[in-house]
Amino acid sequence: MQAKKRYLTLLSAGTCLALLLYLGGVRLRAARHPPPGSRHGPPPRPGAERPWPRFPDALRPFAPAERPGPEGGGGGGGRVSPRQRRDASAGLYRGRRCRMESCFDFGQCRKNGFKVYVYPQQKGEKIAESYQNVLAAIEGSRFYTSDPGQACLFVLSLDTLDRDQLSPQYVHNLRSKVQSLHLWNNGRNHLIFNLYSGTWPDYTEDVGFDIGQAMLAKASISTENFRPNFDVSIPLFSKDHPRTGGEKGFLRFNTIPPLRKYMLVFKGKRYLTGIGSDTRNALYHVHNGEDVVLLTTCKHGKDWQKHKDSRCDRDNAEYEKYDYREMLHNATFCLVPRGRRLGSFRFLEALQAACVPVMLSNGWELPFSEVIDWNQAAVIGDERLLLQIPSTIRSIHQDKILALRQQTQFLWEAYFSSVEKIVLTTLEIIQDRIFKHISRNSLIWNKHPGGLFVLPQYSSYLGDFPYYYANLGLKPLSTFTAVIHAVTPLVSQSQPVLKLLVAVAKSQYCAQIIVLWNCDKPLPAKHRWPATSVPVIVIEGESKVMSSRFLPYDNIVTDAVLSLDEDTVLSTTEVDFAFTVWQSFPERIVGYPARSHFWDNTKERWGYTSKWTNDYSMVLTGAAIYHKYYHYLYTHYLPASLKNMVDQLANCEDILMNFLVSAVTKLPPIKVTQKKQYKETMMGQTSRASRWADPDHFAQRQSCMNTFASWFGYMPLIHSQMRLDPVLFKDQVSILRKKYRDIERL
Repeated sequence: MQAKKRYLTLLSAGTCLALLLYLGGVRLRAARHPPPGSRHGPPPRPGAERPWPRFPDALRPFAPAERPGPEGGGGGGGRVSPRQRRDASAGLYRGRRCRMESCFDFGQCRKNGFKVYVYPQQKGEKIAESYQNVLAAIEGSRFYTSDPGQACLFVLSLDTLDRDQLSPQYVHNLRSKVQSLHLWNNGRNHLIFNLYSGTWPDYTEDVGFDIGQAMLAKASISTENFRPNFDVSIPLFSKDHPRTGGEKGFLRFNTIPPLRKYMLVFKGKRYLTGIGSDTRNALYHVHNGEDVVLLTTCKHGKDWQKHKDSRCDRDNAEYEKYDYREMLHNATFCLVPRGRRLGSFRFLEALQAACVPVMLSNGWELPFSEVIDWNQAAVIGDERLLLQIPSTIRSIHQDKILALRQQTQFLWEAYFSSVEKIVLTTLEIIQDRIFKHISRNSLIWNKHPGGLFVLPQYSSYLGDFPYYYANLGLKPLSTFTAVIHAVTPLVSQSQPVLKLLVAVAKSQYCAQIIVLWNCDKPLPAKHRWPATSVPVIVIEGESKVMSSRFLPYDNIVTDAVLSLDEDTVLSTTEVDFAFTVWQSFPERIVGYPARSHFWDNTKERWGYTSKWTNDYSMVLTGAAIYHKYYHYLYTHYLPASLKNMVDQLANCEDILMNFLVSAVTKLPPIKVTQKKQYKETMMGQTSRASRWADPDHFAQRQSCMNTFASWFGYMPLIHSQMRLDPVLFKDQVSILRKKYRDIERL
């Protein structure tokens, strides 16, 4: 009887202990895994859709139990306590408690703005091509300054990307080299870029020198070592990752239906021993050889045969049957398990291929997690719940899958397709921390066109940008400001500029006219300008250069700008029609004179053509309407080198504006119809307009095309054959009943 009582007592105690451990695990998971979209945000709404179910930590991993994982979030994540992981990594950074408020000096930033200084390269120091690309991206950005006295942020010229001691790129004696820098100041206001840290067999996150109070822009960083609101998690990218531009995503090749040949794929190394081996060794449990194809090979490393197990031959044979690229581009979901380190190249490969990443790397702080809501583009799994992955992804609705795939393409092209975009995104995140009052919100970062093209210095109100009218339920203002670029003296009352001014002023949508006087002759007297029903403001350009026509003048109070050359021939009806079209497409350039680009195979360069065809990719700003934000973007986003080129040539500013708008919108401009004689009268042979007949002028435009494409890293212009005509333009109704009847007349 006593034995029975003792048995019941022990059973009760064991049950209570198990219950306490279970509840403690749930509570711990809730504390360490904040809600989607925000590190410390409110809990999700009841019933809100989650791409991956929340499971308690009490579930045991599928991995063998004999090898403890040395890294937080590693293959044996459940066997090492958080305290043990913290103790193991406590010596990695002396500044692990650093945050912007405690380890960053805001004073210089608020004084001179966000400027970044790159240390000059020291003689004899080797720099890998990847790090050269990082530094080139900074030096080519609008943030760069060569004056350390003006700088807010400092970046080392010493190569810190690869801190694996076994790597040929490893820089020795980095500790002493960094400490000898006279601006180092214990790392304060410094940013260190790193892709690889630690080495075999432990692969810790120690970068090999004391970073002090410096920020880290680091790949494969764990949530245990990541310092929120201070470090930046960046993706692991290969040495072949393009410096600028980058290839577009592949969704355009296979959009509908959202499901592809394979449901889930993976092809990679199977680590037989050591960190990162647990998950990959268990993938064969899920592989079915049909729509779930998870392939691993033991063939890597010099001594792989020493560790060969009974499954290696079969796995190696299956591995060779499939082509990785074919799988990648024909799969709906791509498994992204951890490797030796938490991140892998497959993350970016999956994004580009529009294959929804299924993240299987516990404890990895996902790239740019501070601003990107990864629940909109990825499925975040748990390494210990590997067997539940197929059923979970099969339960995701096709509408949701398509939305996930579309978001992968946006994120890839906005932030990850080049080293330059990765670097600029890092800098923009830091800038938002410094100037919190104008920082970008989650909508800007996670919706087209993205944070790199929406400059918060322009406005903190989304309604001031042309991209968010639909989201906010707004429409652009129903009036425009005409900006006429004048470069020839006013000597006759019959000059085209005066006729143009009168025609534009008669438009029912015209709020005001600005004449930008870029002529070397003095301003004409007020009585020389015709009387109009709308205000005419004459601004004398100080520098009298071509780029000045795109300055963000405070006088422009409307959303729309009607950009005009002085010799443009337009009727009031044409102006009205173009503006009504623009109101439906406020993010694009809408106008009359169209041009096109083409690839010249014989010269292996981009060509420019002014032939009148149905195909076009540019609408020249001599007669075009666009949102005034593009004046600000042209002035503050584009580098001085391109604007100086335009000003020196007195040419190509209209091409550069088209490049910029197409790069932002990923859309072509819109051509509207015009009078038939417009072809002959537009750009007539008067005054400066004679440059259009100059062969040197045309050759310059050819050269500009290639210079601009080189800076953007790709050709952003997009061809279109769409032309918008007035309603009832070609029907048999009486011309008197037509709203835009003047357009049809010869």
